[in-house]
Amino acid sequence: MFRGLLAFNATSLLVIIYLVQQGITLDKFFPWSSQFNWITSLPNLLSYLTYMIVTVLLTGLSIFLSSNLGKDTFESGEIVSIEYANNSFLPSYLGYFFVALSIDNWETLFFVYIILFVFTFLSQALYFNPLFLIFRYNFYNVANSNGVEFFLISRRNFRKPEDVALTANRINNYTYIEGLKSGLCNSKSKKVEK
Repeated sequence: MFRGLLAFNATSLLVIIYLVQQGITLDKFFPWSSQFNWITSLPNLLSYLTYMIVTVLLTGLSIFLSSNLGKDTFESGEIVSIEYANNSFLPSYLGYFFVALSIDNWETLFFVYIILFVFTFLSQALYFNPLFLIFRYNFYNVANSNGVEFFLISRRNFRKPEDVALTANRINNYTYIEGLKSGLCNSKSKKVEK
Protein backbone atom coordinates (compact mmCIF):
# COMPACT_ATOMS: atom_id res chain seq x y z
CA MET A 1 0.00 0.00 0.00
CA PHE A 2 2.89 2.34 0.75
CA ARG A 3 4.31 1.83 -2.74
CA GLY A 4 0.83 2.62 -4.11
CA LEU A 5 0.76 5.87 -2.14
CA LEU A 6 4.22 6.80 -3.44
CA ALA A 7 3.20 6.01 -7.02
CA PHE A 8 0.03 8.07 -6.62
CA ASN A 9 1.98 11.01 -5.19
CA ALA A 10 4.53 10.82 -8.00
CA THR A 11 1.86 10.88 -10.72
CA SER A 12 -0.86 13.05 -9.15
CA LEU A 13 0.54 16.29 -10.58
CA LEU A 14 -0.58 15.03 -13.99
CA VAL A 15 -4.19 15.14 -12.77
CA ILE A 16 -3.75 18.54 -11.11
CA ILE A 17 -2.36 20.08 -14.29
CA TYR A 18 -5.26 18.62 -16.26
CA LEU A 19 -7.80 20.04 -13.78
CA VAL A 20 -6.21 23.50 -13.91
CA GLN A 21 -5.83 23.46 -17.70
CA GLN A 22 -9.48 22.47 -18.13
CA GLY A 23 -10.64 25.02 -15.52
CA ILE A 24 -12.26 22.34 -13.38
CA THR A 25 -12.95 23.79 -9.94
CA LEU A 26 -14.18 22.23 -6.69
CA ASP A 27 -17.84 23.01 -7.45
CA LYS A 28 -17.70 20.55 -10.39
CA PHE A 29 -17.19 17.72 -7.88
CA PHE A 30 -20.39 18.61 -5.96
CA PRO A 31 -23.01 19.40 -8.64
CA TRP A 32 -25.77 17.34 -7.04
CA SER A 33 -25.92 19.00 -3.65
CA SER A 34 -27.33 22.42 -2.88
CA GLN A 35 -25.45 22.52 0.44
CA PHE A 36 -22.21 23.11 -1.48
CA ASN A 37 -23.46 26.18 -3.39
CA TRP A 38 -21.02 28.37 -1.47
CA ILE A 39 -18.19 26.61 -3.31
CA THR A 40 -19.28 28.18 -6.61
CA SER A 41 -18.54 31.62 -5.19
CA LEU A 42 -14.91 30.75 -4.43
CA PRO A 43 -12.23 32.04 -6.81
CA ASN A 44 -10.80 29.37 -9.14
CA LEU A 45 -7.38 29.90 -7.59
CA LEU A 46 -8.63 28.51 -4.26
CA SER A 47 -9.70 25.30 -6.00
CA TYR A 48 -6.30 24.95 -7.65
CA LEU A 49 -4.50 25.65 -4.37
CA THR A 50 -6.68 23.03 -2.65
CA TYR A 51 -5.66 20.42 -5.23
CA MET A 52 -2.01 21.24 -4.65
CA ILE A 53 -2.30 21.31 -0.85
CA VAL A 54 -3.95 17.87 -0.82
CA THR A 55 -1.12 16.47 -2.95
CA VAL A 56 1.56 18.04 -0.75
CA LEU A 57 -0.16 16.68 2.39
CA LEU A 58 -0.27 13.18 0.87
CA THR A 59 3.44 13.45 0.08
CA GLY A 60 4.07 14.48 3.69
CA LEU A 61 2.00 11.49 4.83
CA SER A 62 4.15 9.16 2.73
CA ILE A 63 7.31 10.62 4.31
CA PHE A 64 5.80 10.14 7.77
CA LEU A 65 4.75 6.55 7.00
CA SER A 66 8.19 5.69 5.61
CA SER A 67 9.49 5.42 9.18
CA ASN A 68 7.52 2.16 9.46
CA LEU A 69 9.48 0.50 6.65
CA GLY A 70 12.44 -1.81 7.15
CA LYS A 71 15.69 -0.03 7.86
CA ASP A 72 19.17 -0.54 6.44
CA THR A 73 22.33 1.08 7.71
CA PHE A 74 24.94 2.52 5.38
CA GLU A 75 28.28 2.98 7.08
CA SER A 76 31.01 5.40 6.14
CA GLY A 77 33.23 3.91 3.43
CA GLU A 78 30.59 1.45 2.24
CA ILE A 79 29.44 3.75 -0.57
CA VAL A 80 31.88 4.03 -3.48
CA SER A 81 30.02 6.47 -5.72
CA ILE A 82 27.24 8.99 -5.36
CA GLU A 83 25.65 11.18 -8.01
CA TYR A 84 23.24 14.04 -7.41
CA ALA A 85 20.05 13.10 -9.31
CA ASN A 86 17.65 16.03 -8.75
CA ASN A 87 18.44 17.60 -12.10
CA SER A 88 18.55 14.40 -14.15
CA PHE A 89 14.98 13.31 -13.38
CA LEU A 90 13.22 16.67 -13.45
CA PRO A 91 13.20 16.99 -17.28
CA SER A 92 11.62 13.53 -17.57
CA TYR A 93 8.99 14.47 -15.04
CA LEU A 94 8.23 17.72 -16.87
CA GLY A 95 7.25 15.52 -19.81
CA TYR A 96 4.18 14.53 -17.74
CA PHE A 97 3.20 18.19 -17.63
CA PHE A 98 3.24 18.49 -21.42
CA VAL A 99 1.19 15.31 -21.72
CA ALA A 100 -1.35 16.70 -19.23
CA LEU A 101 -1.64 19.93 -21.21
CA SER A 102 -2.45 18.01 -24.39
CA ILE A 103 -5.20 15.86 -22.83
CA ASP A 104 -8.66 17.16 -23.60
CA ASN A 105 -11.09 14.68 -22.00
CA TRP A 106 -11.56 12.49 -18.92
CA GLU A 107 -11.27 9.21 -20.81
CA THR A 108 -7.83 10.07 -22.16
CA LEU A 109 -6.73 11.37 -18.77
CA PHE A 110 -7.86 8.16 -17.09
CA PHE A 111 -6.10 5.95 -19.65
CA VAL A 112 -2.83 7.92 -19.57
CA TYR A 113 -2.89 8.18 -15.77
CA ILE A 114 -3.43 4.43 -15.30
CA ILE A 115 -0.51 3.65 -17.61
CA LEU A 116 1.82 6.08 -15.79
CA PHE A 117 0.65 4.85 -12.38
CA VAL A 118 1.25 1.20 -13.27
CA PHE A 119 4.71 1.93 -14.70
CA THR A 120 5.64 3.96 -11.62
CA PHE A 121 4.23 1.36 -9.23
CA LEU A 122 5.98 -1.55 -10.94
CA SER A 123 9.27 0.30 -11.24
CA GLN A 124 11.83 -1.37 -9.01
CA ALA A 125 14.24 1.51 -9.24
CA LEU A 126 12.66 4.93 -8.80
CA TYR A 127 9.97 6.83 -6.97
CA PHE A 128 10.93 10.28 -8.14
CA ASN A 129 8.41 12.77 -6.83
CA PRO A 130 9.33 16.44 -7.29
CA LEU A 131 7.12 17.30 -4.31
CA PHE A 132 9.83 15.78 -2.09
CA LEU A 133 11.83 18.88 -3.01
CA ILE A 134 9.32 20.96 -1.03
CA PHE A 135 10.23 18.88 2.02
CA ARG A 136 13.94 19.58 1.30
CA TYR A 137 14.72 16.05 0.11
CA ASN A 138 17.42 15.37 -2.46
CA PHE A 139 17.78 12.46 -4.85
CA TYR A 140 20.96 10.47 -5.34
CA ASN A 141 22.12 7.58 -7.50
CA VAL A 142 24.39 5.58 -5.22
CA ALA A 143 26.59 2.48 -5.61
CA ASN A 144 28.01 0.45 -2.74
CA SER A 145 31.25 -1.52 -2.52
CA ASN A 146 29.48 -4.68 -3.74
CA GLY A 147 28.60 -2.94 -7.02
CA VAL A 148 24.89 -2.61 -6.19
CA GLU A 149 23.33 0.62 -7.46
CA PHE A 150 20.29 2.12 -5.81
CA PHE A 151 18.29 5.33 -5.48
CA LEU A 152 18.55 7.30 -2.23
CA ILE A 153 16.11 10.00 -1.16
CA SER A 154 17.62 12.02 1.69
CA ARG A 155 17.42 15.44 3.32
CA ARG A 156 21.18 15.52 3.64
CA ASN A 157 23.53 17.10 1.13
CA PHE A 158 26.13 14.52 0.22
CA ARG A 159 29.14 15.62 -1.78
CA LYS A 160 31.48 12.63 -1.47
CA PRO A 161 30.77 8.90 -1.15
CA GLU A 162 32.48 8.76 2.24
CA ASP A 163 29.97 11.32 3.56
CA VAL A 164 27.17 8.74 3.30
CA ALA A 165 26.64 7.27 6.76
CA LEU A 166 22.98 6.89 7.68
CA THR A 167 20.07 4.62 8.38
CA ALA A 168 17.50 4.70 5.60
CA ASN A 169 14.08 3.14 5.15
CA ARG A 170 13.83 0.52 2.40
CA ILE A 171 11.02 1.14 -0.11
CA ASN A 172 12.29 -1.77 -2.20
CA ASN A 173 15.70 -3.33 -2.84
CA TYR A 174 16.69 -0.44 -5.11
CA THR A 175 15.09 2.56 -3.45
CA TYR A 176 15.69 4.00 0.02
CA ILE A 177 14.33 7.06 1.79
CA GLU A 178 15.76 8.70 4.86
CA GLY A 179 12.84 9.11 7.24
CA LEU A 180 11.96 11.85 9.65
CA LYS A 181 14.07 10.27 12.37
CA SER A 182 17.22 10.49 10.27
CA GLY A 183 20.44 9.28 11.72
CA LEU A 184 18.80 7.22 14.43
CA CYS A 185 19.62 3.51 14.37
CA ASN A 186 17.59 0.87 16.08
CA SER A 187 18.21 -2.73 16.89
CA LYS A 188 16.39 -3.90 13.77
CA SER A 189 18.74 -2.06 11.44
CA LYS A 190 21.00 -4.19 9.33
CA LYS A 191 24.00 -3.55 7.18
CA VAL A 192 23.26 -3.65 3.46
CA GLU A 193 25.10 -6.53 1.82
CA LYS A 194 23.71 -7.46 -1.55
